[in-house]
Amino acid sequence: MAKKSDKKKPRSALNEVVTREYTIHLHKRIHGIGFKRRAPRAIKEIRLFAKKMMGTEDVRIEQRLNKHIWSQGIRSVPYRVRVRLARKRNEDEDSPHKLYTLVSFVEVVTFKGLQTINVDSED
Repeated sequence: MAKKSDKKKPRSALNEVVTREYTIHLHKRIHGIGFKRRAPRAIKEIRLFAKKMMGTEDVRIEQRLNKHIWSQGIRSVPYRVRVRLARKRNEDEDSPHKLYTLVSFVEVVTFKGLQTINVDSED
């Protein structure tokens, strides 16, 4: 029996700059959370989702998304939200992270039939 020595290096998706649109089901993520903690927890869950999907520690949430989450008050968070996650290069040389994720709000009429899509970068 010969040992397999061709170990594959773990593929680092962090090197590529990419933009994708996702639908986040916030209702299931804040189920059971007290009223006065729902909107802040929703923001934390969006940050966690972006970190998991894009693989970056540095996640920045756009102001429009924050306003949309808080638009119905602290306790009535929207059930779903459509977001655009853009993995970008960090221009700040002092930052320990080479890339960051920018989370922006995408307005949709209905969430029916929407899937994750790759978006061509506008830059």
